[in-house]
Amino acid sequence: MQVIQRLPIHLSNQIAAGEVVQRPASVVKELLENAIDAGAAEIVVHIKDGGRTLISITDNGSGMQPDDALLCFERHATSKISVIDDLFKLSTMGFRGEALASIGAVAQVDLKTRTQAQHTGIQIRFHAGKIVQKEEIICAKGTSIEVKNLFFNIPARRNFLKSDGIEFHHIEDAFLCIALAHPEVAFVLRQNNQPIYNLEISNLKKRVSDVLGKGGSDKLFPISSETDIVTIHGYLGKPETARKTRGNQYFFVNRRFFKSSYFHHAVQSAFEGLIPEKTFPSYYIFFEIDPSKIDVNIHPTKTEIKFDEERFIYTLLHSTIRQSLGKFNLMPSLDFEIETAFDLPPSFRNQPINAPVIRVDPNYNPFQQESKVGKAYSSAIHQQGFSSTPQNEEEWSALYQIIEPPKGDISLFNDHDGLGKDFLVVGKFIFIPVRLGLMVIDIKRALERVLYDESISAFVKQPLPVQPLLFPLEKQMENQELRILKMHQKVFEQLGFKIEIREDFLIIEGVPAMLQEEGIMACIDTMMERMEYQDQHQEDLAHLLMAALVKNAARYHKFANNSEIQLIIDKLFRSKDFQQSPNNESIISTLDLNHITLLFK
Repeated sequence: MQVIQRLPIHLSNQIAAGEVVQRPASVVKELLENAIDAGAAEIVVHIKDGGRTLISITDNGSGMQPDDALLCFERHATSKISVIDDLFKLSTMGFRGEALASIGAVAQVDLKTRTQAQHTGIQIRFHAGKIVQKEEIICAKGTSIEVKNLFFNIPARRNFLKSDGIEFHHIEDAFLCIALAHPEVAFVLRQNNQPIYNLEISNLKKRVSDVLGKGGSDKLFPISSETDIVTIHGYLGKPETARKTRGNQYFFVNRRFFKSSYFHHAVQSAFEGLIPEKTFPSYYIFFEIDPSKIDVNIHPTKTEIKFDEERFIYTLLHSTIRQSLGKFNLMPSLDFEIETAFDLPPSFRNQPINAPVIRVDPNYNPFQQESKVGKAYSSAIHQQGFSSTPQNEEEWSALYQIIEPPKGDISLFNDHDGLGKDFLVVGKFIFIPVRLGLMVIDIKRALERVLYDESISAFVKQPLPVQPLLFPLEKQMENQELRILKMHQKVFEQLGFKIEIREDFLIIEGVPAMLQEEGIMACIDTMMERMEYQDQHQEDLAHLLMAALVKNAARYHKFANNSEIQLIIDKLFRSKDFQQSPNNESIISTLDLNHITLLFK
């Protein structure tokens, strides 16, 4: 019996589609690259239901003749390369010839295309790997492709797709990777007939600014450097625009988007000391390099690229950014021509200058200074045990006597530590003696758990209480952030935020009562970060955002006294999840006696 068999064409196409078509965004990427390679000057993308129901891409490029249109659905059919050497001098986006074959194997595809020289075009319907219709039609020059019911014939793959909002977010990323690299092409993106982007033909700075939204150009500064090996140019966000999320970070080589943690480190280190920790600058950086010096065929999605001169490019990129930061006065610098005299405040400039007076105590004798150890002065320490007169036991006891702590409550975050009735507070930690050793509690995480348990029970019934702000706060948002916020605005309001969106500004008029004023903006940033790419139902997302809210509230909370701390401890141990915070961090740890004993061996 023959064991090895040749796979049927439709099955091999579906297997190949697993590499090329991972989600609707993969389809958008492949079709946009084909439109760019066809020389399109205008591309329109229409998405329905996050790409599940429809992905429509229309361009005014060169189009295809009927024979080419039929052949383009075959595997390994491409016009981009013909010999092996072409792989090392690629100037096009696509080249493997698997995109349309893979897409057609897992969807229902309608293709309409016409070249400039033809009077009529051709329509081909390709469903689940087979041509079901072919006819001559009247259509505009260029190509129009509609991909319907993606993964309709592979239910398991379709079930793995995320929510429409998340899938569209990935589509938007794929769209921007192409649109940013080609400002000479006009792009339109619509979602469920709603306009998202309408990018006109422009230059690079205008294209980046249009993507960011109103006032985007004011947030950018340029970089530029040219060598025999590589040319680097592009735009970076100013230090004050650094965000806690990694969005808006784009590398392009020969206008092809790619990812590189190595080059990202060069950018991040160039901003060292200029942006807060755990924040990331935005960048749109383009490398122009000889195609023979790079390999773009090391990853199925072509987002990882190998460079021959990687170390040199890293160093050049780092120095180019540092130079631009200094050139545009975006980093601290030394001015050697500045006046060296003290710059006194205006209120002190007209006051007379008094000479300092030195006062000397004529009776002071350093050799008669007594050391305060314990509650008395110990002569044992003065003579260091070498006196001819033996010291009595009381003097040595005074040396090692423990000072009793002062009475009364001591606040948690002062320069000194507090001692409670049954616990000791050191920094943000609480130490409680137990039978097996010493229990350590992170009071901030304990407060998170208490606030979460109290708030989530109230949240189910009605919105959290709102604390109106005396002066509303404003936060300018980027286009992507505004769409995410509008999508989940009701959840924000249920959590106790009173917000309003005006143009590209978020107006905050009220916040949850638990939130401290100095932590409002940090809380908004954290919640926006958690909403990005989160595939959650509204109820689950609310729980996720609630965890972010209580974490921020606990971080900025100031404990009044030890009685409040004791109350938090009591509430913590009444919780079912007293060991873990809502953000899955440990609250309690116990140092057993054996472990403590080992510390002193």
